[in-house]
Amino acid sequence: MNDVVGTWQVALSDGVHKVEFEHGTTSGKRVIRVDSKEILRRDWLFKLVGKETFKIGKHQCTINIDAVSGFAYEYTLDVDGKPLEKFSENRSKISRTWTLTLDGIDYRVVLEKDTLDLWVNGQRVEADAEFTDDGTETIFDICSHPAILKAVSTGYRRSGINHALFVDGNEIPVANE
Repeated sequence: MNDVVGTWQVALSDGVHKVEFEHGTTSGKRVIRVDSKEILRRDWLFKLVGKETFKIGKHQCTINIDAVSGFAYEYTLDVDGKPLEKFSENRSKISRTWTLTLDGIDYRVVLEKDTLDLWVNGQRVEADAEFTDDGTETIFDICSHPAILKAVSTGYRRSGINHALFVDGNEIPVANE
């Protein structure tokens, strides 16, 4: 019997993780799965509301279980102490993500702007950065395809730096996550 009451998509540098939560409202059973792998199971609980905490990589996650009326419950996910929507909004400010398909394989490239770490399909990539007249170019390969991440100053303090990814000489649009 499957009592899945909540699913969430959590976009992190190492990929997009699917979180599933099962809640048995008669037994109090709680099961958490991340990317289809069970990471927590409590079979009998008399308290039907509360919190369950777990980690995805270095990120602390909490599923909140609240009664809304009678035997109806509301389930929310917090990541690093923030509601998932707020966490995702903040992440979009400190990272850039591009998705592309090369040779029939999907790739996800993430730049963490605060650390300048570069990730391709969940693996941190070592890359060479070079200064140019306009800014910097970070050169790396994606499955034998040449890639360049260009960082160019906008000239305005508020808008900062524009990042653009080029693979095989073609600019890849930023993904909306």
